[in-house]
Amino acid sequence: MTNELAGVRRNRRLALFGTALYVLIGSVSARAVEPSKSAAAFDHLASLVGEWRGVQSETEFQVTYTLTADGSALMEEFRPKGGPTMVTLFTVDGDHLIATHYCSAQNQPQMVSTAIAEPQAKSVAFSLVRVTGLKTPDDWHNTGLVLTIEDQDHVTQEWTYLFKGKTGKTLFALTRVH
Repeated sequence: MTNELAGVRRNRRLALFGTALYVLIGSVSARAVEPSKSAAAFDHLASLVGEWRGVQSETEFQVTYTLTADGSALMEEFRPKGGPTMVTLFTVDGDHLIATHYCSAQNQPQMVSTAIAEPQAKSVAFSLVRVTGLKTPDDWHNTGLVLTIEDQDHVTQEWTYLFKGKTGKTLFALTRVH
């Protein structure tokens, strides 16, 4: 009977150990599936998908947001009336978001957010890391972007730039069309 009792105790311990192991593995795997804060912030930006319009300095513009690259990039096409189209791609890189702007000034500033702390934040600020395509350091180029989702139908973009050693800002207010 003592051998039988020892066997029952051993089976209970094994069952308890197995259950604990199952719970631990399930917990680890559930955490692995949760999106990172930067991925969640990207998903928040992806809510912009659609058509937008605005006016800045008496120039009308249309903006289209689409997901591309199997959902890994948010592409913004900015079309000012009578002007060239520009494209900005938003992507995730580790705990940051990246905005690469393909400018009509024929350069490509790459801007990075700070580490994402609050994925559902109203605003995401991007700062210049590098710029390709500059012919001289005095060429006009963007140096930053603050993208603010005011609500589901209103977005503002505040772009900062550098030209011949002087800084400036341009503000765009967008309203959802579709």
